[in-house]
Amino acid sequence: MTSERPFHLVYVTATMPFGPEEQFLVAEARELVRQGCRILIVPRSPKGRLFNQDAAALLHCSLRRSLLSPSVLVLGVLEGLKHPRATARVLVLLAKSRGVSVAVRNALVVAKGLWLSRVARRWHADHIHVHWGRTTATMALIASEMSGIPWSLTLHRNDIAEPNLLTIKMHKASFTRFISRSGMDIARSVGALGPPDRLCVIHMGVHLPESSSAAIDDRTEFLALCPAHLYPVKGHRFLIEAISLLKDRGLACSLWIAGRGHLLETLRQQVVALGLEDRIKFCGPVPHERVLEWYAERRVDVVVLPSVDLGRHEHEGIPVSLMEAMAYGIPVVSTATGGIPELIGEGAGLMVRPEDPKALADALEQLMLDPGLRLQVGSAGRRRIQSEYTIEGVTADLLARMRADPSRCISVRLPGRV
Repeated sequence: MTSERPFHLVYVTATMPFGPEEQFLVAEARELVRQGCRILIVPRSPKGRLFNQDAAALLHCSLRRSLLSPSVLVLGVLEGLKHPRATARVLVLLAKSRGVSVAVRNALVVAKGLWLSRVARRWHADHIHVHWGRTTATMALIASEMSGIPWSLTLHRNDIAEPNLLTIKMHKASFTRFISRSGMDIARSVGALGPPDRLCVIHMGVHLPESSSAAIDDRTEFLALCPAHLYPVKGHRFLIEAISLLKDRGLACSLWIAGRGHLLETLRQQVVALGLEDRIKFCGPVPHERVLEWYAERRVDVVVLPSVDLGRHEHEGIPVSLMEAMAYGIPVVSTATGGIPELIGEGAGLMVRPEDPKALADALEQLMLDPGLRLQVGSAGRRRIQSEYTIEGVTADLLARMRADPSRCISVRLPGRV
């Protein structure tokens, strides 16, 4: 008796498993493998080193080719010449790109999209799934048009607000996954929605530890962690001001900031100006497994993400950094922006107004002075993850969508350009 052939999935990313920017995709890729997929990860721009041990475990099923490498260019051209009619269809689609910058970015991935078609066909792929709606999705669109292999996409945040042929992609894909309800709202607001029966909200997921210690340790130092790269949307400066307010109140709260980014020097100067060098530590980029060790060892009392809304829909989706802390029963504090209320609403975390240092300080003070509240919020957060955000559950939902009849996505009438 022969065993059933495993589901062959091409999984397109921007950089993962290389570099630190898409660490949050690693757990999903590994869970797809655990649930029986044979997976081939194809990063559009595989830059940087393997950032952690979890990513290293995916190296054997990753295909690392630079965007404009000679092999990609040559094989892509050969694929295009071999299938001239399909290539013509692709060029007609790309001609609908809105604006010169979008057209140029799409042109730069044409060869890799054609190359991906060849790779997926020869690998006998059953499905192509892509993260982000911009040029990675352009690659997948090209590959599907050329090969006939069905595809789907996951949309996150900025890739919705600044669409790149997004309506066409959503009509061509077998389904479009939003990671939050707020993401679907953004798509509606910019007029980029596909057929309703092919739209779904499937969150990103995280591992739920078998048990989460509820003990409050005897440390005199109260330690907050902000695991976020140093970009404006993360709102670090408001958290630093909150730590200064707590110092003024005579409360000893230390802060570790784990991440990298172009705001590092600006934030360092703010810390010095406020005299907080003894309270705030910049940890730099911290490997994912190290952060999880901090949670498991209860070295962190609270995780804070002071995110802001920069306008034009530039805000958080549903941050995996908060989800991971909640899974370990660590209480979280964040702001009412983007998809965050979906995650920590109804007591699963403490939520404050964005750009409000006093509100952040007040929330941290509550948790500092009330161990019972820390336990209550941490337990509620863990229950929220257990009920809606486990990596096993969300990956099973995603895989079920991929395995569904793909014929629905073929031969649809194309809408206008978005």
